[in-house]
Amino acid sequence: MRNPFLVSGYISKEYFCDRENESKNLIKLITNNNSVVLVSPRRMGKTGLIEHCFRNPKIAGDYYTFFVDIYATGNLSEFVYKLGKEIFERLKPKGKSFIDNFFAVISSFRAGFKLDEQSGTPVFDIGIGEIKSPEFTLEEIFKYLNTADKPCIIAIDEFQQIAKYPEKNIEAILRTHIQKTTKSAFIFSGSQRHILHEMFFSVSKPFYQSAVLLSLDVIDKNEYIKFASKLFAKAYKDVDNKYIEHAYDLFEGHTFYVQAVLNQLFSELDDHEKCTDSIFSIAVKNRVNSYETLFSEILNLLTERQRECLLAIAKAGKAQNITGGDFIKKYALYSSASVQTSARQLLEKEILTKNQNIYSVYDRFFNLWLKSYYGMNSDY
Repeated sequence: MRNPFLVSGYISKEYFCDRENESKNLIKLITNNNSVVLVSPRRMGKTGLIEHCFRNPKIAGDYYTFFVDIYATGNLSEFVYKLGKEIFERLKPKGKSFIDNFFAVISSFRAGFKLDEQSGTPVFDIGIGEIKSPEFTLEEIFKYLNTADKPCIIAIDEFQQIAKYPEKNIEAILRTHIQKTTKSAFIFSGSQRHILHEMFFSVSKPFYQSAVLLSLDVIDKNEYIKFASKLFAKAYKDVDNKYIEHAYDLFEGHTFYVQAVLNQLFSELDDHEKCTDSIFSIAVKNRVNSYETLFSEILNLLTERQRECLLAIAKAGKAQNITGGDFIKKYALYSSASVQTSARQLLEKEILTKNQNIYSVYDRFFNLWLKSYYGMNSDY
C-alpha cells in the first residue's frame, strides 16, 4: 500500500480529510459566479481544498479549471507566462482544435508552439524573455477565457505576490480584465493575510469588495484522528490514537506538519507492528532532521543579532512584547532596537511570522530543529 499521508498534491477524496463545510461553501460561491479570497497560513491545505473542489462533479464536468502558483514570480511577464502555460497544459489533452484556438487568440504565444520530436505532442516552449508586451499578452489570455466553450475557474495561489511586482498598476490592470470577464470565476488564495486584506478590503484598492473572503483554519482534531486512524488500520499498522493526537497537538493542527510526521511514522512501522513512544519520537526526529542541511544554511546566512532574536522566539514558542525589557533580559538580547530591527528583517525573510502581535518561527520543523540543535527542551 502506498503511503496514504500525502504531503503534496491531491489524489482522491479517500486521502483528503474533512473540510466538508469549506468545500460546500467554496463550490457554492464559485459556481454562482463569485470570486473568492481564500486565506490561511502556508501549508494549511489551501491547494488540496481547491483541487478537491475542482474534482467535485458539480465542477469537473461543467467547467475548465486552472491552478497557478505565482509564489516564485517576480514580475508581470512571469505571471503571464505561468498563467498561459497552465491554460495550455490543461487544454492540451482536449485535442488539436483547442490548441489551434489557443494560439489563434493568444497570438503572442504562437512562437512557443512546437511539437515534441519523440512523441509528436504539442509543447509550450516559449521563454519568459520572449514575452515582449506582457500587458498585451494578458489581454489576449482574458480574451481567450471569454471565448472558451465552457466557463472557467482560475485559482491563483499566493496572489499577494503581485503587490511586489515592479510594474505599476498591476492590481488595476488585472481588476479591469476580470471585471470584463463574463465566463470566469477566480479564487485568489494566499498566506499573507494582512496584504490580502489590504488588497481586497481597502476602499482605495482596485479589488475592493470584488471577492468573498474565506478563511481556512485547522481541521477539527476529532475528525483528523478518525481520518488518520482509519488509514493506519487499513495498512495493518497498529497506531494508538494518542500518537495521532500528539502529532496534531505538537503542530497545533497545522496540516502539512501533522501529515509529514504521520507519513514518516507510517514508513517507520512494518505491517502489524505496534507504535511505541520510542518509534513515534524517532519518526519526528527523522522528519525534522531531513531538513538539517537547509536549516543550517538558513542559520548561517543570518547576522549574529538576527540569530539571537530567532533563538529567543524559538525558545519562547510564542513571543509577545519582544522589545520589552522583560523579554530582552530573559533571553539576554543586545537591545530593544536590535530586536526590533532583527524581527522586521526575519519577518521579511518569512523566517518569523506575526499574528495579532505574537511572534513565532514560521516553519514548525525549523522551530523544533533549533530547539534540538541548541540543547533546548525538545521532547517529542
